[in-house]
Amino acid sequence: MLANLLKPIPHIIQQHAEEAAHLRHMRSNLVSAPHVKLRHLRRLDDRLAAHLDGLAVAGEYGSNVCEAALESPGIGELFAATVRAIMEKDERRLDKLFALVGTVPKAQPGLISAFGWVSAPYLEGTVATLLASMEPFRRQAGITACVMHRVDPGATLTQSLTHSEPSLRARALRAAGELGRRDLLASCLNVLGDEDPGIRSWAAWSAVLLGNREKAVKVLESFVLLPNAYRERALRLLLKVLDLPSAQQLLKTVAQDPNKRLVIQGAGIAGDPYYIPWLIKHMEDLKLTRIAGESFSFITGLDLAYLDLERKPPEGVEFGPNDNPEDDNVAMDEDDSLPWPDPVKIQVWWDANKFRFTNGVRYFMGERVTREHCIHVLKEGYQRQRIAAAEYLCLLEPGTQLFPTSAPAWRQQRWLAKMA
Repeated sequence: MLANLLKPIPHIIQQHAEEAAHLRHMRSNLVSAPHVKLRHLRRLDDRLAAHLDGLAVAGEYGSNVCEAALESPGIGELFAATVRAIMEKDERRLDKLFALVGTVPKAQPGLISAFGWVSAPYLEGTVATLLASMEPFRRQAGITACVMHRVDPGATLTQSLTHSEPSLRARALRAAGELGRRDLLASCLNVLGDEDPGIRSWAAWSAVLLGNREKAVKVLESFVLLPNAYRERALRLLLKVLDLPSAQQLLKTVAQDPNKRLVIQGAGIAGDPYYIPWLIKHMEDLKLTRIAGESFSFITGLDLAYLDLERKPPEGVEFGPNDNPEDDNVAMDEDDSLPWPDPVKIQVWWDANKFRFTNGVRYFMGERVTREHCIHVLKEGYQRQRIAAAEYLCLLEPGTQLFPTSAPAWRQQRWLAKMA
């Protein structure tokens, strides 16, 4: 009788696998979303954990269902299957999953993130094997797993900085900054002239987090001057570390680009209230209004939706995919989920409150940048704001580990409690 009660119910287990994959796909967007706070991420993570628990209770049957889903391998499917393989210490399945992402690179984040999801005890031995591997991608996965758990991979990280595989070198350079390894600052500076742009970019990014304010800053500035894959990340960090006159000069250069979004976002990151009247003016442009509103919030700390400083979305305006089969526009709306600011209401608020702000002073979420304020934003802010707060903490105290704002929410909450 007990055996019958414990027998897996196929359609229920199938639903667990499908929902786990779907929620992991949703999570990819939510960890950098402008409308998601840590408590919202916790709700999704609790749902995801419940479905993964359902697969775990099903044992081998649950693992088989996850493996069958890999016939159409996506990030979510790889994630669920890898979580099961890690927790079961199933080396055969892990080997198959690593082989699969070698042929389906777009699914690699699913495999990698599974090592960040599971609790540390399940990784004992497994990550050590990855770090000792001669295969660059496995070692890269091991380093990333350590970073996601805020654990130093030790000598493997140092050795990987000179590896012949560019992607592994780039990952190791990035990890040096994420883990606050100031002893590796010289190694980052030594490769700022590398011919591989990914290596140069991550070396400069980490060197700035680790305290360099000269050579690495110049390299990041070179990435801002022309469109490239590393431009926005370089600009976001530069505008936090440069003094405001230098940041203003950089924004003048960026303003020459036809892409006005970049300079509008940059004004919010720079944090100078001098830009607020200009931002309010851009709220009248329907294509730029929401990103201008977000930058306004970055400086002032105002939640436009909560304070009723938004307007209804205009009718008949679509900036993303629609139901028209003849429309070739398939790009997602970049400002989806951001509130539509009401420039009239916001101007009234600004006129009444601008005395609280001083031009030429950097503000972040309504306050000057301090460690205490950044920790508060990590607790209460939206994800994009939390990501910025994590970088500020490193810039304020070089050698500080970069707070992982995409880690499982319950783990983040535990870390934040210790920081307080």
